[in-house]
Amino acid sequence: MILFSYIYIIRLRKFAGTALLLALSIAVIAQDKPVFQGQAPVVPVDTKTRPVEKQVRRTFSFEEDRVYFSNEFDGARLNKIERTGENQYTILITPENSPINMSPWYAFKVWGAKRKEINVKLTYPEFARHRYTPLHSRNGKKWKPLETGRITEEEKGTASFGENSRPKRIVMRIKIGKNPVWISAQELQTSRHVFKWINRISRKSFARYEDIGRSSEGRPLRMLQIGNRDSKKMMVVISRQHPPEVTGYFAMQSFVETIAGKSALSKRFRRDWTVYVLPLMNPDGVDEGHWRHNAGGIDLNRDWTIFNQPEGKAVSDFLTSRERETGGKFYFGIDFHSTWDDIYYPMDKEFKGNMPDLVYDWIESIKKAIPNYEPNIRPNERPKPAIVSRNYFYFSHGMEAIVFEIGDNTSRKFIKMKGRTGAIELMKLMLARRDSGARAATAGK
Repeated sequence: MILFSYIYIIRLRKFAGTALLLALSIAVIAQDKPVFQGQAPVVPVDTKTRPVEKQVRRTFSFEEDRVYFSNEFDGARLNKIERTGENQYTILITPENSPINMSPWYAFKVWGAKRKEINVKLTYPEFARHRYTPLHSRNGKKWKPLETGRITEEEKGTASFGENSRPKRIVMRIKIGKNPVWISAQELQTSRHVFKWINRISRKSFARYEDIGRSSEGRPLRMLQIGNRDSKKMMVVISRQHPPEVTGYFAMQSFVETIAGKSALSKRFRRDWTVYVLPLMNPDGVDEGHWRHNAGGIDLNRDWTIFNQPEGKAVSDFLTSRERETGGKFYFGIDFHSTWDDIYYPMDKEFKGNMPDLVYDWIESIKKAIPNYEPNIRPNERPKPAIVSRNYFYFSHGMEAIVFEIGDNTSRKFIKMKGRTGAIELMKLMLARRDSGARAATAGK
């Protein structure tokens, strides 16, 4: 029902303005699907390095059909493949290790000696289900969903929402030819793509980047700095702790690009504030095509405070050094993720940081700014242990902190609008808090 609604909305584009289109989209979605109740409470785990399964990078050749598959690119995941009949293939997708979150990532290229149609079945270990709707591309840059008529689901779950609503396997009918077709769980956004985006932002006069450390496999942890580097008022933005969570990364991009934009609001904000952005916290997991973990086999968002892994430790050291060097504070921290649906995970209202109630005022302002929008808010009532980013930001640095989650299948246009609106409303609030504080100080003299 949701897919047909989206198609109908897209066809309305020539008759409706952007604002009306977005309002209609939100109203249709709200009517057609249940509300995501949020993730289960965080459970502490051992974050000492564990072995991971390295996939063998190669081209898989099936000369009987003159068909070829490849996982020889960053972000690929194809563990095993076998021919099960003429122009029929079964792929096995396995995780880097287990236990692991149910986020089975896959990505591969396929081509043939001549144009034809093939059947490709995606299979997973017994504990997993197919999660991500296949995207396809002719160049690895522009992506669109594989048509629903070309996907057959097997042993679909009976739940109305979440992982138990998903099938155990799918079969895809793919048209191939001499030029490779890319198939992926989400749009490919590897370290190469992310660093290219960082370079583009850092060419602006008010931006720069630095490498604050190295990942487990030695890839750079690249921090983008935007605004007044000498300011005592700072905020931090991170994303991609978990490799498949591309929609959260897209929201982060829109959020950051708005802060780095040309508006009078953005310029004024940058004069007062410094924004630090780590767009790719888990470059090893992303480039290796992992489901969840880093090269150390660990969920990075369970290692805060403990810091057995180098990625979180580098961020922690950087935040502490900036506070020491500037004599200032971090007032806001946001961690962008993806899950089954859009959702906000703030700290509970009883926890007051360096700018009390900022997060809840911010969510309320987003609600007012987006027509017919009802945010799904699930406060964190169990703040300790502080092993996830949001809790660490609050307890270690006094930040008002939030996890900002985007649904796997949320419209990319809506994601961009949400990121842009979130940035605009946050800048307004933070500048207003600054101005009201200055007026109160003046009045008290």
